[in-house]
Amino acid sequence: MSDENDNMLLNSISCPQDLRALSKEELEQVAAEVRRRMVEVTSRNGGHLAPSLGAVELTMALHLALDSPTDKIIWDVGHQAYAHKILTGRNKEFATMRLHGGISGFPRRSESPHDIFDTGHASSSLSAALGLAVAQQRRGDNSTVAAVIGDGSLTGGMAYEAMNQIGELQPSMIVILNDNEMSICDNVGAISSYLNRIRLDPAYNRARRDIEHALKCIPAVGERMASWSENVRSCLKQFLVPGIFFEELGFKYIGPVDGHDIEALRLSLMMARQVGGPIMIHALTKKGKGYAPAEANPDLFHGTAPFDIATGKRKRSGSGAPTYTSIFGRCLLELAAQDDRLVAVTAAMAQGTGLEPFSKEFPERFFDVGIAEQHAVTFAAGMATAGRIPVVAIYSTFLQRAFDQIIEDVCLQKLPVILAVDRGGLVGDDGATHHGAFDLSYLGLIPYMTVMAPKDENELCDMLYTATQIGAPVAIRYPRGAGEGVMVRPVRRLMEIGRSEILLEGNDVCLIGIGRMVSTAVAAADLLAQRGVRATVVNARFLKPIDSDTILRLAASHHLMVTLEDNVTIGGFGSAVSQLVAAAGGGVKVVNLGLPDTFVSHGSVPKLMAAMGLDATSVAQTVTSLLRSGHDVKT
Repeated sequence: MSDENDNMLLNSISCPQDLRALSKEELEQVAAEVRRRMVEVTSRNGGHLAPSLGAVELTMALHLALDSPTDKIIWDVGHQAYAHKILTGRNKEFATMRLHGGISGFPRRSESPHDIFDTGHASSSLSAALGLAVAQQRRGDNSTVAAVIGDGSLTGGMAYEAMNQIGELQPSMIVILNDNEMSICDNVGAISSYLNRIRLDPAYNRARRDIEHALKCIPAVGERMASWSENVRSCLKQFLVPGIFFEELGFKYIGPVDGHDIEALRLSLMMARQVGGPIMIHALTKKGKGYAPAEANPDLFHGTAPFDIATGKRKRSGSGAPTYTSIFGRCLLELAAQDDRLVAVTAAMAQGTGLEPFSKEFPERFFDVGIAEQHAVTFAAGMATAGRIPVVAIYSTFLQRAFDQIIEDVCLQKLPVILAVDRGGLVGDDGATHHGAFDLSYLGLIPYMTVMAPKDENELCDMLYTATQIGAPVAIRYPRGAGEGVMVRPVRRLMEIGRSEILLEGNDVCLIGIGRMVSTAVAAADLLAQRGVRATVVNARFLKPIDSDTILRLAASHHLMVTLEDNVTIGGFGSAVSQLVAAAGGGVKVVNLGLPDTFVSHGSVPKLMAAMGLDATSVAQTVTSLLRSGHDVKT
């Protein structure tokens, strides 16, 4: 394999301008080699393979027509940008993608001058590109600004906010709509249906030209008929031009274009540069193109774990225990069978949040709103006013987008909306844009919100059941990946709100963990016991309301209290404990262990935890050092 890779034409590409010296056949060879490179690396490291496989020719055409980084290319989300990374001088480094200390799986300004804007969340590219285009043009910079956005991202309202202003300002910029008919899951809603109609009519440009030509050929009156009135032309467009939606928003529309025809795409881009103004190029691509397993199952290869190249089957890793996500999905299904008021809402992540079984079992009670987290929360609030109990399942990092709606539309009205906050804490290889590092902070500050975090699978199920009985806003926060491997009880238990659980009792130090950090606290206590240090270990369970009675009682009987959370320490669980103890005038020393005041990079969760000092070994060492400095024990 190494000899074969050494002879790859791709290795002669050190910058995107090198593509211009290649023939059509050589460009096609490079496209094939880029795909092979993607498959090789993601088979080892995991990553967003299918969307990037579908955007290879589109990427090459962009770099053939534009002069990056003088001309600016902004990628929406960044799931499509692997070919861009490979062709902009990072082919060798691509082997380190998503690994701790390696390059990111998303565009990063700190990584390359060709990465114009950091991305990771959907529907933001048009706003960023518009801001860049306006600023450039105001200073007399005539370089081209292009934004690549997927059809899935068009379900996000922010894209339309940007298009609304683009239509008003009429900047010179190019928008490439990479239309592969799906985002992570099948697209939903009216926009998806509209794009489907465009896909079914690829010959509309010819039809429009033919009719206009026929009108102009009519003796004496043809020219006047062809330009009769704006209203008639608009009506003609409604019937003949599927791109009328974009044209009415102020774009000139080109397409649909074959997204795997490099020359057609290059010519479309060159034409767009010459015409000026905002241009929409609609490219039709195939997600997963060039790798049969990804073409057959593009949803599974959207974001994939390491896999076997020959079969496409994922390699086994971890404990083999069910994930928190799957446990949540199964438990919700069980509860929904018992209570028909329960409905489920997700934002284009039915599979990722464990709601796919629910969608099949209760399709009339399942709602996928597309990439629209703000709408998802307020939509759920509306259903709650009519007696439903909505469960909104969204990744922690994406729920940040709905912060205002959680405050104004849910908590202010004390509505019984349950937020299932998946991917709380560090998530690993996707890095800074996807870590759920802030949810305990931003959820804990909102009045009337109950915030829970389970230590294991049983607690997750009990918390979900308890949330359905509260009749008020609730957030349940749980991590990505496998649970603790405990057997899930067949019967759900109603939990006492705001009550923690003491797992171990000692008198040298009190370790209070929340969520998955409880198991770390237990493991650290075992290590400390080997050093003669006896630790009390507490499973907090609740960030809000906090268990004041238990914490203050333990504060009175310990000289050192250490909190553990996989959330930023600023405004998080530890901060709440410190404030409580300080207000009570306790003399105990409280130390908060959590994520630092920075954006954590990518890498495996165990490596990141160790780097942050949050693995059991690091926690035990920190406690030992604190006790030594306080002369509380001899070790």
